[in-house]
Amino acid sequence: MRIATWNVNSLKARLPRVEEWLADVAPDVVCLQETKLADGAFPSLAFQGLGYESVHHGEGRWNGVAILSRVGIEDPLNGFGPGDDDPEARLLWATCGGVRIASAYVPNGRSLDDDHYTYKLGWLAKLRQHLVDHEDPAGSVVVAGDFNIAPTDDDVWNPAQFVGATHTSEPERAALAEIEAWGLVDTFRLRQPEAGLYSWWDYRAGNFHKKQGMRIDLVLGTQAVADRVTFATIDRNARKGQQPSDHAPVIIDLAP
Repeated sequence: MRIATWNVNSLKARLPRVEEWLADVAPDVVCLQETKLADGAFPSLAFQGLGYESVHHGEGRWNGVAILSRVGIEDPLNGFGPGDDDPEARLLWATCGGVRIASAYVPNGRSLDDDHYTYKLGWLAKLRQHLVDHEDPAGSVVVAGDFNIAPTDDDVWNPAQFVGATHTSEPERAALAEIEAWGLVDTFRLRQPEAGLYSWWDYRAGNFHKKQGMRIDLVLGTQAVADRVTFATIDRNARKGQQPSDHAPVIIDLAP
């Protein structure tokens, strides 16, 4: 099974690129973030024509998450489930090919003194609690998406540039570590341990070509998933060309 995650930074603007990428890379399950579409505008028929079932949790202009699958979609769940008071469409669950999968778009945080940073830390705590309450760390679970956190300094082109900023602050990294401590593994790192591998590059100043990026898009899996990982990569080719997203897809392959 090939699982991918990709923040597309507007599916409306990027749909032809996404369709071309699906045909070329042939993932079995894709978690999309930042679709920036309402549910009624989601192009499910286009994906169906490529062989994918899909579910989408969107709000229109901002945020929005989706899951595409060629191996079935069962038990979809928006957000944190019944009673969820999160006003933003940032989390979507579905079972695909026997794996419980979440497409997650973690809040950016903006700055350490911003209310959005407090919201980010609270959101991460809710995600961990949801895992505790509803999922089994001994089962096959994947939480994939744009975490807006670089797990370590190896995941940032120049850590000194981010001192006092979001994405690398100790509380964010601690919150991510708490989620992993529930029973999740950074599956990409199982096959790609070296520093300097990034999934996001600022559009400005030619940062992509300068290799000045961050690895903030993660595929976290339980040990049952991690034991099946045979391959992992970041598809830099998807970040090239005309009007790309500022993120590249992260891909893992699982043995049967």
